[in-house]
Amino acid sequence: MINLISKFSKFSKTAGPGILFACTAIGVSHLVQSTRGGADFGLLILGFVILVTLLKYPFFEYGSRYANSTQTSIIDGYKQIGRPALWLYFLLTIASMFFVTGAVGFVTAGFFENLFGIDFLGEWTVVILFAVCVGILAIGKYNVLDSLIKIIAIVLLISTISAFLLTLYNGPIEPVSGFEPKDLWSVSGIFFLLALMGWMPTAVDLSSWNSLWTLERMKQTNYKPKLKETLFEFRLAYLVTGILAVMFVVLGSFIFYGSGEELPNSNSLFAHEIVTLYTQTIGDWSYLIIAASAFTVMFGTIIAVFDGYSRSLQRTVELIFTKKEEKIRTKFRTFYVVFLFLISAGSLVVIFQFGNNLKELVDFATVLSFMIAPVIAIFNFRLVTGKYLNTEHHPSLGLKILSISGIVFLIGFAIIFAILKFGSIL
Repeated sequence: MINLISKFSKFSKTAGPGILFACTAIGVSHLVQSTRGGADFGLLILGFVILVTLLKYPFFEYGSRYANSTQTSIIDGYKQIGRPALWLYFLLTIASMFFVTGAVGFVTAGFFENLFGIDFLGEWTVVILFAVCVGILAIGKYNVLDSLIKIIAIVLLISTISAFLLTLYNGPIEPVSGFEPKDLWSVSGIFFLLALMGWMPTAVDLSSWNSLWTLERMKQTNYKPKLKETLFEFRLAYLVTGILAVMFVVLGSFIFYGSGEELPNSNSLFAHEIVTLYTQTIGDWSYLIIAASAFTVMFGTIIAVFDGYSRSLQRTVELIFTKKEEKIRTKFRTFYVVFLFLISAGSLVVIFQFGNNLKELVDFATVLSFMIAPVIAIFNFRLVTGKYLNTEHHPSLGLKILSISGIVFLIGFAIIFAILKFGSIL
C-alpha cells in the first residue's frame, strides 16, 4: 500500500506534459478531421488513423526522452546537429504557426458561438478569444495552463466515452436510398487523407513542445523523474489520444455516414452539428453539457497551441541570437509575451483571409504540417540514436525500426501529395 502511494505521488509530480500533449491533439484532428473522415468515408478511414498514429509515435516520444535525458529541450538538440538545422526548424515554425493557430482558433470560435448562441460578433469572436488566451498565458503561464488542462481532460474523457458507448449500443444509421459513398482514392479523397494524417494525432513539429513542457514541469515541482517515469506518463497520454481518435471516427461514421448530409463549412454550424452528434446518442437533455464540454476541449487546445508556439519560438531565438549560455535566460525572458501577441495578430490575418471557409483553412494547415513532418522526424531520430544522447537512453531496436518506417511513410505521402498537387497545376 505504501509502495502504491509512493508511485502515485511520483506520477502526480510527473503528470502534466503528456496531458498537455493530449489536449493539444484532441482538438481539430479529433473533433473536426476524425469526425469528417468517418462521416465522409465511414470506417474505411479507421485503418489510416491507427497507422499514422502508430508511425508518428516515436517522434513525439523523442521530445520527452531527450528532455529527460539531457535536461535540455529538443530545440537545443537541433543546435547540436548544427545551426542550419536550428534555422530550418525556426523557419518551418514561422511558416506554419499562423495557419495552425488560425485553424484551431477558428474552430474554437465556432464552438464558443454555438455554446452561447452568439452569431452577431462574426470574426470579432476570434479576436475576443485570442485576447483571453494571451491574457491568461501572459499572467499565469505554465501554472494556469497545467491546472486548466487537467480539468479539461476529465470532462473530455467522460463525455466522449459516454457518447461512444451509447453510439455502439444504438448501432450505425441506415443509409438513405440512393446513397453513394465518396471515393477515398480520388484526388480530393487523397487530399483529405493527407490533411487527416497531417494532424493525426497532431503535427510532428509540435514534438518540441513535449520537451519544453517536460522541463517546465520539473521546474514547477522541483522533481526530476526517471526516464521510465517520463515515458510512462507520455505513453499513457498518447494511448488515450489514439483511442479517442478511433472513437471520433466511429461517431462520425455511425451517425453521419450514409445519411446523405454534408457537415457544414461554417465554423459555428459545424460546431452545432458536432454537438448534435453527441446529443442524438446521449439525449437532448445533454446538449448544454456537451456544448460546454466541446468548447472547453477546443479552448484547451488553442491555449496550449499559443503556449507551445510562444515557448518554442522564445527558446529558438535565444539559441540563435545568444552566444553565451549564461546570458540566454536574462536577455530574452520577455520574448514569450511578445510572441503571444505576434502569433495572435498573424493568425487573425490568416482567419480573415480565409473568411468563413472552415474546411479549406483546416485542410491547408494540416497538409502544411504533413509536408513539414519528415524534416522534424529525421532531426528527432538523429538526436536520440546518435552521439547526442547517452547510449543507455537510446530507444529500443523495435522503436528504431518503427521510426525508420515512419520516416519512409511520411516522405512517401509527401511525394504523393507533391505529384498530385503540381500535376494538377501543370
